Amino acid sequence: MTEGRAGHDHGHSHLSAGARHRGRLTVALAVLAAFMVVEVVGGLVTGSLALLSDAAHMLTDVVGLGMALAAIHLAARGSQRTDRTFGLYRLEILAGLANAVLLLGVAAYVLVEAVRRFGDPADIPVGTVLVIAVLGLGANLVAFALLRKGAKESLNVEGAYLEVLADTVGSVGVIASAVLLQLTGWRWVDPAVGVAIALWIAPRSLRLAGRAIHILVQAAPPGTDLDAMQDDLRGLADVVEVHDLHVWTLTSDMEVLSAHLVVELSADHHRVLDEARDLLRDRYGIGHATLQIEPTDHRGCAEVGW
Repeated sequence: MTEGRAGHDHGHSHLSAGARHRGRLTVALAVLAAFMVVEVVGGLVTGSLALLSDAAHMLTDVVGLGMALAAIHLAARGSQRTDRTFGLYRLEILAGLANAVLLLGVAAYVLVEAVRRFGDPADIPVGTVLVIAVLGLGANLVAFALLRKGAKESLNVEGAYLEVLADTVGSVGVIASAVLLQLTGWRWVDPAVGVAIALWIAPRSLRLAGRAIHILVQAAPPGTDLDAMQDDLRGLADVVEVHDLHVWTLTSDMEVLSAHLVVELSADHHRVLDEARDLLRDRYGIGHATLQIEPTDHRGCAEVGW
């Protein structure tokens, strides 16, 4: 028997959250896309590796935000299809993983290019680089403010948020390199800052990718004590055994559980389901649970071959 009402409401609340994120993502995308053109052209004209790395990263911001918006839109549409019993919520996780891959690609490009340039640093027009970097910082701060709240609710939005955060740090690095280059004339500062930006991006991208993969392989949510959960369910009145317990994450803030509860022949099945539902919701934050009640004389579950 499925505890469906809570899962249904939880799905709608997730879609409502997606609608809230959509507006902020759209504004952030417009701001970054408009400035991206300026920064890409500026990076190509000046030849600054630091600025080019920041420009390439801003391009991934735009692509990442576009994917995040597409994932939210498709997830909402997918919930209307009867053949997609879990909707298209997983697209948010795939978008987060794609964002991480894009970030790692940018970091790798900058590192390779920096190695090449250390031997022959380019002559950089400092004034132009500084103006573009300051404008880029302003655009990133606007996007940063728009996405900060949503990043706490959605892995998809968090991926876009981390890209903007990394790009904000990158803009600060470009400004610092331009000022230092102006004061000292050290041309190696530009590729060095490019390397620093890449090394700052990489570990954050790996963590984001790891979290997305953890969800895609349907591992239990981090911090979930399956033994304790099984013991708590087994401790309910008339429950004598719990097996086939599975817990996984569908998408950000949407945990799902299925389990078989073996109960006494005289057990009130409605009471057991209600108590199990309340336990999972209140103690473990799981609002969607599929629970199969099996009397002690039931046979057949052990015959499942996988």
